[in-house]
Amino acid sequence: MSDPRLVAVVDSSSTDGSDRVALEHGFELHRIPVSTFNHGRTRQEAVEQFCGGREFAVFLTQDAVVENRESLTRLLAAFTDENVAAAYGRQLPHRGARPFEAHAALFNYKPSSESRSLAQLGQFGHKGAFLSNSFAAYRIVRLNEVGGFPHHVILGEDTYIATRLLLAGWRVNYCADACVRHSHDYSIRQDMQRYFDFGVMHAQMPELLRTFGAPEGEGLRFVLSELRHIGRVAPLLLPQVPLRNALKYCGYRLGRAFVRLPRAWRSHLSMTKGYWSQAGLDAP
Repeated sequence: MSDPRLVAVVDSSSTDGSDRVALEHGFELHRIPVSTFNHGRTRQEAVEQFCGGREFAVFLTQDAVVENRESLTRLLAAFTDENVAAAYGRQLPHRGARPFEAHAALFNYKPSSESRSLAQLGQFGHKGAFLSNSFAAYRIVRLNEVGGFPHHVILGEDTYIATRLLLAGWRVNYCADACVRHSHDYSIRQDMQRYFDFGVMHAQMPELLRTFGAPEGEGLRFVLSELRHIGRVAPLLLPQVPLRNALKYCGYRLGRAFVRLPRAWRSHLSMTKGYWSQAGLDAP
């Protein structure tokens, strides 16, 4: 029987010594050129290379810090229900996070756990298919049944899988007691680029919007929540709220229409620039 405690690190040409630290701790290390990194394909290749004979796979990005020893155990406890095909944990902002990044984490990751199914579509709406690639676990047989991680999407491979699993009749759990520290200090420009990529993702996954609805309602709730949060903790930053969100929405709408944009624009508007140099991946 394979070792259930295997830790495999996929290193996309890092220069900060991460590969050396992984080897020092006895982890399996698989190096790939940064030019070949692809959110979905890289994860699927890791599943195929390292998960033979295993029941579950836990994915943790390099910038997510596990909060305590119980986080992994609590995440995997979701699978005691045989109907659960995937689970993800709560992301807390990094200590010292700035107000905008702290709010984003607190808004998206509530303190109460949830178990979602397609039958509860009306309760969760667009967020019904939400799943985080930074700290998530999958029942491998179910992951394989829905075709594994996609190669063609710019990001959101986790949302793609959640959509497929829910449509297949399985459940996705959010485990609020399984925590990591993970947040990003994006500039206004980076926020716009990130939302351009979200727009591209939604253009590439029309079944997501058909099934779970458009994201604009959730976006309005986010803006109102951000106004309250910034007004309470950093009122001098309030003028940035409408500017940031207007540019994010512009970025998102441009992303939805990316097939009509000149190819030279796509990489410029995107945060995931390497994606656009991978042949054949930029079609919807």
